[in-house]
Amino acid sequence: MHIEKNVFENIFNTAMDVKRKTKDNIKARLDIALYCNRKNMKLVYDESRVAKPRASVVLEKNIQLLVYKWLKSLCFLDGHALNISRLVNIEDCRLYGIKSHDSHMFMQTLIPLAFRDLLPKGIWEALTEISHFFRDICSSKLNVKHIESRYTIQT
Repeated sequence: MHIEKNVFENIFNTAMDVKRKTKDNIKARLDIALYCNRKNMKLVYDESRVAKPRASVVLEKNIQLLVYKWLKSLCFLDGHALNISRLVNIEDCRLYGIKSHDSHMFMQTLIPLAFRDLLPKGIWEALTEISHFFRDICSSKLNVKHIESRYTIQT
């Protein structure tokens, strides 16, 4: 569950561009320039500062606000998950005090819903696959044929 919490926080903080919590930083951009051929992701050097273009995984501010308002309006059945709306601060655009079980529920059920129409299709599909992966490995019964067919390693 702690690995899932870390993955959730990294995905959510990067998509929502949370200051000092995002994984889209200058070191990551330098690695992209070194290992990938993505001209739209390279750092832009102006006289005394370095600017990084907006990544396709980062949502714009007005869309981030929509996601936080949606989270603020969510209600769950008793015992299913903590009331996530209490953890949302719309003014700061942050989630505060999220616990492992809450991130577990968010990762497995809400990530595909929250970002479905907001992120590019390829990124959304990758996030959905990660969500399904965590749901599969955390289920009480594993279907080996399902796991093998879904997560085969291509050699």
